[in-house]
Amino acid sequence: MSEPQHRVRARFTESTVTVYQAYRPELGLPAARDGRFPAAWKRDRMTWIKPSFLWMMYRCGWATKEGQETVLAVEISREGFDWALEHACLSHYVRGLHPDRASWQRELRRAPARVQWDPERDLRLRPLPYRSLQLGLAGEAARRYADEWLVSVTDVTATAHAVHALVRDGDLGGARALLPEERPYPVGGLAHLGVREG
Repeated sequence: MSEPQHRVRARFTESTVTVYQAYRPELGLPAARDGRFPAAWKRDRMTWIKPSFLWMMYRCGWATKEGQETVLAVEISREGFDWALEHACLSHYVRGLHPDRASWQRELRRAPARVQWDPERDLRLRPLPYRSLQLGLAGEAARRYADEWLVSVTDVTATAHAVHALVRDGDLGGARALLPEERPYPVGGLAHLGVREG
C-alpha cells in the first residue's frame, strides 16, 4: 500500500508520543540525566520536534554535526502533541488551503506551533517520495512542551551511532532492526495542515 504524501508517523503508546531533538552535550546530557530540560534551555525560542528518527538522523548527520552531538528521544503526552497539531499553522503558504497569503501570514504570527512537511528519509538518508512531520513550538507551546507535556528524556546517541555503523557496513537489515517502530499516528481534523486522511 503506498504512503500518502502527508502522514504523521511516530512511536507512540496509549498516552505518549516520542519525538526527537539533537543538542550540544552541555544541554542534551543534563536533560537526559534529569529527565527535564536544564535552565539553559530557552523557553522563549522556537524549538523543533521530529517524530521521525531517520529524519532526525538526516538533520543531525547521525549525531556528528556541531551543536547536535546528543540525540534525545523526548516522550511527551499525546494530549500535548495533539494540542500542538490542532493549534499549528503550516510554515508555508498553500494556494487553496489558505484564503490568501495575508491571511496565512496573520495565522502564522498568531499560531503557537507550525508544521513543516519534509521528505522522509531511508536508512542511507536519501529522500523518499512522501513527507515527514516537523513541528515547531513557540511561546505557549514551547513552555507547555518543557513544563507540562514532558514525560521522559532519553539519550539515544549510542543508538544513532550503532545504526550508522551498520549502514556503513552495508548491514541494512541489522540497522533496520535497531530503529524505533514508527506507525501511522491517529489524527483527525488536520486538513489545515494538508493532511487528507484520518
